Amino acid sequence: MKPMATIANKAQLPSVASDLIRKYNQPVPRYTSYPTALKFCIIDDAESRHALCRDSEDDTPLSLYFHLPFCNSLCWICGCTKIISTNSDLADVYIDYLEKEMDLVKPFLGSNRKVVQLHFGGGTPNFLTPQQLDRLNHAIHSRFDFYSDAERSVELDPRTLTKEKVEALARLGVNRASIGVQDVNPEVQKAIHRIQSTETNLKTIKWLKECGINKLNIDLIYGLPCQTVESFEQTLDEVIGYDPDRFALFSYAHVPWSKPAQKILEKSHLPSAEEKIGMLTQSMKRFKEADYCHIGMDHFTRQDDSLAIAQRSKTLQRNFQGYSLYENAQICGFGISAISQTRKTYRQNFKDLETYYKFLDEVRCPVERGYLLSKEDARRRRIIMRLMCDMELDYRKMGEELGLDFAKTYAKEINRLAPLGNDGLVNLSDDGFQVTAIGRLLIRNIASIFDAYLSKKETQYSRAV
Repeated sequence: MKPMATIANKAQLPSVASDLIRKYNQPVPRYTSYPTALKFCIIDDAESRHALCRDSEDDTPLSLYFHLPFCNSLCWICGCTKIISTNSDLADVYIDYLEKEMDLVKPFLGSNRKVVQLHFGGGTPNFLTPQQLDRLNHAIHSRFDFYSDAERSVELDPRTLTKEKVEALARLGVNRASIGVQDVNPEVQKAIHRIQSTETNLKTIKWLKECGINKLNIDLIYGLPCQTVESFEQTLDEVIGYDPDRFALFSYAHVPWSKPAQKILEKSHLPSAEEKIGMLTQSMKRFKEADYCHIGMDHFTRQDDSLAIAQRSKTLQRNFQGYSLYENAQICGFGISAISQTRKTYRQNFKDLETYYKFLDEVRCPVERGYLLSKEDARRRRIIMRLMCDMELDYRKMGEELGLDFAKTYAKEINRLAPLGNDGLVNLSDDGFQVTAIGRLLIRNIASIFDAYLSKKETQYSRAV
């Protein structure tokens, strides 16, 4: 098979046919896990909760995730687990319980394992005051040891950020920041209840650089109310000028039946499918012109970014934080809704704050749902994750890794790839297949071929684009 770099960096992006995108624009998982979180089961006994926590991997590094759910105001597009408040004292109580959870889980993890990755998500992590960030810093570092080159990242809302908070994040060791921009057009911002000026964005970037946080991600969303192809082109022009290392370009998922606040957005014009396709293809063109490579799905990076390098060397990984560098790290999630992952299990905390607090007060693991992978689950997880990261699959090599005849064992799935080959999403051969430039955009559809649980009538996932 050809080196993956040939596909990633040298192939010319073909003209994207609207009818092809429309054909594959169906609900499919994002495959940050396999099986997906929809397969997790409610856990209603203490022993099962403790068993999930005990499933630790003593020889692997740790990847810590802290869910900080508080936001000052509600963005009407939001689908995250969040708590809207302007009372910063709530975060002090929450940190109390994060400490309780760390103390409860830490004995299961052993004493000699170091942290290779730390991520703060939400919600809005910079809801916390500088003093609260310092307190969280001490709480974490008094319990865990870190590798000197560990990645420490945070999701930021520039609207409530201050220089003092950035300085506190720097004391915490943060070296990568993801800035939620979404769109710079004032009309769009008003429609989604998120007013955020260009000056605010530039000030945030300036503060980060002054404090030594130089690795920058920009998050965008297309398909928002009042967006047009022309207006989004202006957004792209501006944010490319910010010169970030990475872009995440998310498609807005309108699901008012599960996120009632989104019903408000229907008062404004929501772009049609054709308009969304136009924004997407325009974005791909602009990122390519600016020398960003397409990692896959909605992620674009500089050619020399660590994710792009990892993809070329086939060491790229994917987990609940998206694309990652750390293959065998055990993910330990803290806070409401946080998900933890080992080689054999997943566990997810309660999403309800009151229940989360109640369990910790009773010195019980605040785990609501979990999953124990079967041997076949583990094999399919490996196949899907390598495909999502490498953008190719070599049947012989994968078969050797899994200890089976891949072409024979997964003959049904291989046969189902034929229509995708005919449509130009993959280049098929007897030995395996490579994902094309347009296929990178639709990698979720390709990966779903190997999903043993996905129903053709599935509607609970977001659409592919």
